[in-house]
Amino acid sequence: MANDPITGKEAVSEALPGNPAIQALTAAGPDFITDAKFDRNELTLTIPAEKIRQACEIVRAAGYNFFSDLTAVDWYPAEPRFQISYHLLSHGFKQRVRLKVLVTSDDPAVESITSVWPASNQYEREVWDLMGIRFQGHPDLRRIMMPEEWEGHPLQKTYPVEGYR
Repeated sequence: MANDPITGKEAVSEALPGNPAIQALTAAGPDFITDAKFDRNELTLTIPAEKIRQACEIVRAAGYNFFSDLTAVDWYPAEPRFQISYHLLSHGFKQRVRLKVLVTSDDPAVESITSVWPASNQYEREVWDLMGIRFQGHPDLRRIMMPEEWEGHPLQKTYPVEGYR
């Protein structure tokens, strides 16, 4: 399937005309989806970082009732450097959707979604601890894997292989 070379939206919406996530986010405003990809039967929607909590609320209200996972990737040296992926499931529609957010290295922060899905609490703490991406508004953002006195974030690609000395 060929995507529009600029936005990718048209081809995805043609392939998935009744997808509740696409319909709900498109109805909420034209700037909620900046890119879309449907590949290997998986839907990925790129959301602006400043709209992720609101997009999660919209998608949840549209029927995606289960927060499955949250993870991050460091694309160093590319900018934006970090990608955060939110994996959601609708039991009613038997569909999955991935919401993707891109975050720059100069201010690696995004709004917490714990108010929408409390289950994201531990995942956000893990991503902050290992990647250094802050989740603004998180109720208890502290280390979860590394000791409190640990320096740096060991899954960043710029982190020294043998640690700081």
